[in-house]
Amino acid sequence: MNAMDPPSILFVCLGNICRSPLVEAVARQRSAQAGLALTLASCGTGHWHAGKGADPRMLRAAADAGYDLSPHRARQVRAADFQDFDWVLAMDQDNLETLQGLRRDGSEPALFLPWAGVAGPAEFPDPYYGDTDGFRRAVALAEQGVDGLIARLRRR
Repeated sequence: MNAMDPPSILFVCLGNICRSPLVEAVARQRSAQAGLALTLASCGTGHWHAGKGADPRMLRAAADAGYDLSPHRARQVRAADFQDFDWVLAMDQDNLETLQGLRRDGSEPALFLPWAGVAGPAEFPDPYYGDTDGFRRAVALAEQGVDGLIARLRRR
């Protein structure tokens, strides 16, 4: 990473079809609105959905809030990600532990919500097995987390 490059953040969840692509899309839109240059991406610790788009329920919930997840294609985390990104932020403890086990050097992974300074849950709940309301709540939590992330980056 070059010191002149914009800060880079990788958001990580299990399958890369719900939480992490949502947070990436919210961060992409809100950081642009805030005038912050960031390199943003998302991935999953699992391989099951690699190459697939976001979950249709998440697509709808995000679109209802003004975020377009249609270009997203899931991918699995790779060892180079720890070198390529300044921050690797997991959505929950299980994925954080998986990332810690994969990391050999480079960026130290952290939990997204606490890193972003969100008071409340440390883990971003996975809406995959829930109802439609869980996806709408995920959008609100992503917005809250990204607002905290932007505030943290501005203090740097």
